[in-house]
Amino acid sequence: MQVVPIIAGTEAPHFELPDCDMQTFSLESLQGKKNVVLYFYPKDDTPGCTLEANEFSELEEEFAKFDTVVIGVSRDDCLSHASFRDKYGLSVLLLSDPDARVCKRYGVMYEKEVSPEPGKIADGHKKWSIKRSTFVIDKHGQVRHAMYGVHAHGHAQDIFNLIKGMK
Repeated sequence: MQVVPIIAGTEAPHFELPDCDMQTFSLESLQGKKNVVLYFYPKDDTPGCTLEANEFSELEEEFAKFDTVVIGVSRDDCLSHASFRDKYGLSVLLLSDPDARVCKRYGVMYEKEVSPEPGKIADGHKKWSIKRSTFVIDKHGQVRHAMYGVHAHGHAQDIFNLIKGMK
């Protein structure tokens, strides 16, 4: 699989994916109405992903003041997303991309070596995973910022600062 990154200044790839409640969300439905922070994360209810989702949720009202919606995407299914949302009281919209169709379009997939079980030797087995990445999309559907390989801690605040600076 060839992964091509998205660059700032291009049109954001449109998509439709199910949310936690199995309702279809369309990125195009926000065009002309809201800015979008679209972040991709590896897995529900893991330390870094939980930290990131909580930090984005804590800033929900601040993002709303700038007409911005925060959306998280992972390959987890809708039921996993619903449990994750409910366990932590998350306010971000979580979308399910189990076949990685949208992840591939945004260039966030990468191949990584699978860690061996404790006491076992690595056998070189690899799997595709999501590189923690964030895209800021303006109301016109243009990618304003594309960030790959970000760190969870403090990331939501960094993104909010970018949103505040957008004209």
